[in-house]
Amino acid sequence: MEYIYSALLLHSAKKEVSEEGLSHVLKAAGITADNTKIKGLLSALKEVNIEEAIQKAALPVAVASVAAEAKAEEKGGKEKAQEEAKSEEAAAEGLSSLFG
Repeated sequence: MEYIYSALLLHSAKKEVSEEGLSHVLKAAGITADNTKIKGLLSALKEVNIEEAIQKAALPVAVASVAAEAKAEEKGGKEKAQEEAKSEEAAAEGLSSLFG
């Protein structure tokens, strides 16, 4: 994963994703670079538009985040309604003890 992360870091810094760049990033992270892995990654990335790949990968995450937030709001609404019902019950009990 660190090889992919280093490629993404170089891309986000607007630097060329190259053998030298990947080696430097890995070395700075304290990782001994494996030239075979670097060459394999560069070969795999040759035909990939990294920006497009990031956008496609981010879309499902964003959709899942929105869905989770909506579910949490819905759950929070139910919990709030339950709390209000308990509060009303307590108030009714208090009134009944006065007039009981």
